[in-house]
Amino acid sequence: MANPWATFGIDLHVAPAGPGVRRGLTDALREAVRTGRLAPGARLPSSRSLAADLGVARNTVADAYADLVAEGWLTARQGSGTRVAERASAPRPPQRSAPRRREPGRPAYNLYPGTPDLASFPRAEWLRAARRALTAAPADALGYGDPRGRVELRAALAGYLARARGVRADPDRIVVCNGFAGGLTLLTEVLLARGLRTLAVEPYGLDIHWDLVARSGLATTPLPYDDRGTRVDGLGEARAVLLNPSHQFPLGGALRPGHRAAAVDWARRTGGLILEDDYDGEFRYDRQPVGALQDLDPDHVVYLGTASKSLAPGLRLGWMVLPPSLVAEVLERGGAGEVGVLDQLTLAEFLDSGAYDRHVRAARLRYRRRRDALVAALAERAPRVRVTGIAAGLHAVLRLPPGTEQAVVRAAAWQGLAVPGLARFRHPLTGAAPRTDALVVGYGTPPDHAWNGALEALCRVLP
Repeated sequence: MANPWATFGIDLHVAPAGPGVRRGLTDALREAVRTGRLAPGARLPSSRSLAADLGVARNTVADAYADLVAEGWLTARQGSGTRVAERASAPRPPQRSAPRRREPGRPAYNLYPGTPDLASFPRAEWLRAARRALTAAPADALGYGDPRGRVELRAALAGYLARARGVRADPDRIVVCNGFAGGLTLLTEVLLARGLRTLAVEPYGLDIHWDLVARSGLATTPLPYDDRGTRVDGLGEARAVLLNPSHQFPLGGALRPGHRAAAVDWARRTGGLILEDDYDGEFRYDRQPVGALQDLDPDHVVYLGTASKSLAPGLRLGWMVLPPSLVAEVLERGGAGEVGVLDQLTLAEFLDSGAYDRHVRAARLRYRRRRDALVAALAERAPRVRVTGIAAGLHAVLRLPPGTEQAVVRAAAWQGLAVPGLARFRHPLTGAAPRTDALVVGYGTPPDHAWNGALEALCRVLP
């Protein structure tokens, strides 16, 4: 009996049926073309290889091909083999022109914070690093490996984080994870196993993180805040807290020195755990870099970082520097299993070669120019708007006159501009603390060619 799978050279599944092998093969191929299973331009196996795979005479296949060429289903040319014929698609009925008025929800410009300029990803340098890393990788690197992640990446991260962020990092205490969300998921599972039921968070932040924590079974409780930022004196009986001490998202400030010390004192006194989200620590402009909180007490602070802002979120490359007492508990629940080995090796090479530092320095200069252009444009065209949170990071907070936030957000949507209000990032349980009308402008998000247009659209909608 003929084997329906043609596997010699080019895979092709055909099941000749009906009276006669030639007719059955011809009908099966015609039906495959008619239904689109064989697309226009698709190359078919040679008559010799298809005959060998199906267990039929070569002449039978050649005759079936010839029949279909004569019918116009296939084409055969010397040197290019037998292919499915290109077929003109049926003409589409004329459509009425859509109105030119832009509808909300389909933005021409995106100023949402949280994403870098993806068009500036260093493709050529990343490709060179990937080639070097793959060439040098031992064969066992492609196996399951250490759940903490490849040792090459953990060693490279330990050196970089100590040098650039002041983190006390031993490669054995670094766990590579599937972005920040992957690390937070592992940590919430550990906290639940330790009997925790709530995680203290800052009053402004990302609801996707709060929702992730909630889905794990933990509740989130917002800390109090004032005009100078988050107040850690509200930690009380909490046993774990998630903080952005170096650059709060979205308000933009750093945790005050006295509050940094108070948070660490609380953790030592209560046995609590601080989850430090250092999401964009590489980007600072008008200030000295704020070192990682983890340096004050590596036994009570989990340092979490990612390549999402410095390179691209699609890489899904994140890392945790864990207190010694937490390593085994985290590894019991997973680790680097969801992070591709080749990406880990490439990032290790990118760090060790200096390409990462060069990319960050170039990106820092580009984003600073954008920030300066934003500040200058607002000073000239929207003097009632106060810009804050601009000493570091990839976004700015534009303080608006009271009561105008929602109107400005709606006006921006009609201008084809996606930009969120500050209320979008307020924790629902924050309570009666004073509300501030503001926009959160991600000036790092647009590609270079769209930046001027986005800035012009923003200025048009501001009071």
